[in-house]
Parts: sequence; C-alpha cells; structure tokens
Amino acid sequence: MADNGAFAGFPHWGVEFYQDLEEDNTREFWTAHKPRWQQDVRDPMRALADELEDEFGPAKLFRPNRNLRFSADKSPYKTHQAALAGREKGAGWYVQLGGDGLVVGGGFRAHSPADTARFRAAVDAPSSGLLLERLVAELAGSGFTLEGDSLKTRPKGYDADHPRLELLRRKEIMALRRFGAPDWLATPQALDEVRAAWRELRPLTEWVLEHVAVED
Repeated sequence: MADNGAFAGFPHWGVEFYQDLEEDNTREFWTAHKPRWQQDVRDPMRALADELEDEFGPAKLFRPNRNLRFSADKSPYKTHQAALAGREKGAGWYVQLGGDGLVVGGGFRAHSPADTARFRAAVDAPSSGLLLERLVAELAGSGFTLEGDSLKTRPKGYDADHPRLELLRRKEIMALRRFGAPDWLATPQALDEVRAAWRELRPLTEWVLEHVAVED
C-alpha cells in the first residue's frame, strides 16, 4: 500500500471503490471509505506524479468533489481520481483511475471559445493541420482513441469540403488509452506503462503547446 514514498502501483481496491461509488454516491459512503481512499487512491496518484515530474513537469490532482453549481446531477463526488501534468491550463498529460480502471491520455480540454478558435485555426493551416492529421493517425494505430466535445455539423467559416473537416468539428482534442484493470495495475509496472504512454503522446502534447495552449 502506497504512501508518500515510491510508487508501488494502484491497489485494485480503488477500482472496486469507484464501481461501488457509482451505485452509492453519498456523503455517508464516501466518509466511511475516505481513509482507505486516501491510502489506496490519492497517495498512489501523488507518488506516481512525483515519479514522473522530472520528465513531464508537476501534476495537479483534481479534487474528489464535483462542482454542483450548474449541474442537474447533484451527486457529490467524482467517480474517478485524475491528475494533469503540464504548464498550461487544460493542456498536457492526463491519468485517471476509476471504476473502469486506468485511463492515460494527452492533449487539451477547451475552457473558452478562444481555445477552440486557436485549435481550429491551427487545424486549418496546412503545415500545422497536416502534422496533426498525421499524429492523430499514428496514435489511433497504436491503440489511442480521440475524445472531446465536437460539433455534428461543420463549424462556421469553414468549407464543407475542407480536407480536415472531422478535426475542425472538434472543440478540443484528447487522445486516450484505456488500459482497464490488468494485474500489473497494482504493481510498479503501472508507472512504466503510464510513462510509455505519455511518451507516445508527447508529439501531440507539444503540438497543442505550440499552437493552442496559453500559459496561465
């Protein structure tokens, strides 16, 4: 069981905990399991981030509480624990532990229309757009999926026959690999798997940092 020392893996209890939390997302359930969550989820995630900091920069762990101000869903807790490493808001490398196991990704989440406008301008430009198209194809070939909000129709200002219309429909771009809960999740090998995936994502993340992201 990990503490603030070296990363030893994510105990499988964490996956089971989030599966149960999806069914009983209450303050009572959370409070009863919080000490074990700190030991088997939060502390290993902190240790993982510490191990990867020299190569990828410091990571921010997201709070377990959901923001309920503008949500019809009043469930108080997120059903996963995530961390984001990177210098710019919303951009960088991502790791998540939840009921479906380990998810690793990279790219950016849009926080404003201006973010999306910069992204689409870079997709539209031949040099940066063709590079992104190639990077996306390579990641898809190695098991990553593209996720993020997108339009069902073409965005205003772009031709219907644009060669990169599918990318232009996107408001943001994240490439994710879903590992599930293999046996190695509870061992130090999980660090190697996250590091290797983040290295594969480095070209995409660097593309985002060059063409889209704005420093806080």
